[in-house]
Amino acid sequence: MAQHILPSEPDIAVSLRRSARAKRISLRVSRLDGCVTLTVPKRISDAEALDFAQSKVSWLRRQLADRPQPVLVGFGSEIPFQGSLLTIAPSAGHGMGRGVQLRDETLFVPGSPESAGVKALGFFKQQARQRLVAAVDRYGAALGQPYSRFTLRDTRSRWGSCSSEGALMFSWRLILAPSEVLDYVAAHEVAHLAQMNHSPAFWAVVEQLFGPHQAERNWLRRHGEKLHQYRFRAG
Repeated sequence: MAQHILPSEPDIAVSLRRSARAKRISLRVSRLDGCVTLTVPKRISDAEALDFAQSKVSWLRRQLADRPQPVLVGFGSEIPFQGSLLTIAPSAGHGMGRGVQLRDETLFVPGSPESAGVKALGFFKQQARQRLVAAVDRYGAALGQPYSRFTLRDTRSRWGSCSSEGALMFSWRLILAPSEVLDYVAAHEVAHLAQMNHSPAFWAVVEQLFGPHQAERNWLRRHGEKLHQYRFRAG
């Protein structure tokens, strides 16, 4: 994709993407990282497409300002964990060992302020793996369908997936959501082991495994993007 700059206050970087399937010019602002994509049909010139984008600068500025702003995690930060807010605090002076420790609503992290975010990230990934493996094992046993592989990633476009070979993948950021939301996503992906579609039969399996799930789906739609605002490394 070609990169362009739209004059503004401040300037806006735009990625111009040509698509044989596009029938009109369209603009998209990612709610996760603020990237602006200008999709253009083959017949439209770059100049015409950029003129269109320039005419939408006010709209682009509103969209960029409205998205959740990045939060760099460190000492003093508050971050959600299974539906509660944790405060990141230094463990020095609290009589603790070398590892990250959770006490009540405080996550005590050893070491320097510069390393606090990375060490907190390790804790969240470990907790996500434990909770998700337990959930998919439970739901898989209830369904009588084993999975072939389990992986964690920091995905932006989906919370989980199930391949045709039975490989399950989840976003570790689900540990930042309420516990019932994590459980719903685990049940959703395990249900794909029996139904590789989103047919009524698939949703019947989700209902069988998890029960009513509209509240959890609504939570992800309304609040899921905020889970991506937390950054654990500078830069």
